[in-house]
Amino acid sequence: MRILMLNPNTSAGVTDLIMAAALPVAAPGTELIPATAPRGVPYIATRAEAVLGGAIALEMLAEMHTDVDAAVISAFADPGLGGARELFPIPVIGLAEAGMLTACMLGGRFAIVTFASALEPWYRECVAWHGLERRCASIRTLDGAFRGIGSVQEEKADLLVSLACRAVEEDQADVVLLAGAPLAGLGPKVASRIPVPVVDCVAAAVKQAEALVTLAPQKARAGTFRRPDPKPSIGLPTALASWIAHEEE
Repeated sequence: MRILMLNPNTSAGVTDLIMAAALPVAAPGTELIPATAPRGVPYIATRAEAVLGGAIALEMLAEMHTDVDAAVISAFADPGLGGARELFPIPVIGLAEAGMLTACMLGGRFAIVTFASALEPWYRECVAWHGLERRCASIRTLDGAFRGIGSVQEEKADLLVSLACRAVEEDQADVVLLAGAPLAGLGPKVASRIPVPVVDCVAAAVKQAEALVTLAPQKARAGTFRRPDPKPSIGLPTALASWIAHEEE
C-alpha cells in the first residue's frame, strides 16, 4: 500500500514533521510518500492561502495519483479536498476531517487548539463545511508571534497544553485536536498533561487512508462527487490539464 503525504505548502521542515508523526502509526507494508509543494507559501493561514494551496494540491495529485493507492492532504482545514475527491479515483483524506471524525468516535464534542489566531476563521469554516458545528466545543488559538514554523510546536508546547486544558474545563470539550501540520506529532508528547483524549490528525489520517484502501470503494459515477465531464483548459500544468480533459482515455 502506497500513501501520498501531500504537504500543500513549501516548508520542507513541516513535511519532515508530518512524516515523523505518520511513520510510527503506519501498518507493516504501508509505504508513505512525502511531497512538498514546489511553490506557494511556507504555511497556510488564511482563506486566500488555502485557495492557492488547494490549487497546488490538485496539480500535485494530477502528477502523482496514479502511483499511489491513497493521498492525504496534509494541511489542517483540508485545502482542495472537495475538488480532489471530485477529480481523482483514489481515496483522498484531509487532516481536519480525519482528526474531527476520529474525535467524534472518542467523545461528544471536540476542541480545536492551534498556534495562531489568524487560523480561526478558516478553521471555523472548515468545521462548517464538514457539517460538524454541533460537535465542535470551541476553537482556541494562541496570540503572538513565533520564531519559525518548523519549531513552533516546541516553542509553544506549554502554552498549547494550557489552552487545551482550558478548553476542557471551560468549554466542556471531550476530546482535543492539536491542529495544524506544524503541530504534527505533538499530541503523543503532551497527551498525559491533558485530561481527555488528544488526537494527532496526521496519525488519524494515515489510519483512515489505510482503512479506505482496504475497503476498496469504487469511484462515484453519479452524484456530486462524480468526475466532471471533460473540458479544455488554458495555461494549466500539463498533467492537470490532461486529467481535466480526460486525455488518458
